[in-house]
Amino acid sequence: MNMLDTFIKPMHPEGRKFVAIFALISLVLFVIWEPLGWLGLGATIWCYYFFRDPRRAVPQREGLLVSPADGVISLIEPAVPPAELGLPDTALTRVSVFMNVFNCHVNRAPIAGTVTAVAYRPGKFLNASLDKASVDNERNGLALRLADGRQIAVVQIAGLVARRILCWTKPETRLATGERFGLIRFGSRVDVYLPDGVAPLVAIGQTMVAGETVIADLAGTEPARTARTL
Repeated sequence: MNMLDTFIKPMHPEGRKFVAIFALISLVLFVIWEPLGWLGLGATIWCYYFFRDPRRAVPQREGLLVSPADGVISLIEPAVPPAELGLPDTALTRVSVFMNVFNCHVNRAPIAGTVTAVAYRPGKFLNASLDKASVDNERNGLALRLADGRQIAVVQIAGLVARRILCWTKPETRLATGERFGLIRFGSRVDVYLPDGVAPLVAIGQTMVAGETVIADLAGTEPARTARTL
């Protein structure tokens, strides 16, 4: 990787129209008053950066469950998966990854499996870092059946400034670990419900890289990790 690749990343096609709109507005602002034009240019660059879709080095060992989103672990707690996914009404360990407006917002499958359900539910647009956002906010959930028959749930949750959840994956689709399945525009959160008995290998406040950071090892026996801030 050269220095240019460090700063210039591929952009997801969903972002092209937004970057074009921001660029057009910037041109108009330059005509009106040059300082405003430079502000518009800065906003255009941010818009491109928001929709970046970088390549990721996805771990290939069977049983590893990786982060579905870039961001920070905001919650780790027991919770029942959304009822609309048709999973058992049993509390599982929920790991929440909060994405701010500077994170990459392309979402990736945490582990290989077959999509058994995709369910959208409209709702509010509360701060996605809040616990009640999982219940009250607009969301889109996927249920994944793993090769060993166990199931997990991955839920995209709209945030305070997010207004569109995109999911291009359909039921019966086979997803590979780290494969892109959706995107959320402008600030949001993704929840992962781990299989029963699986301990998270991350801690609250830890920074996640979608498709790379290991959240849990389904074949491991290591207890849940703790961390301290230095």
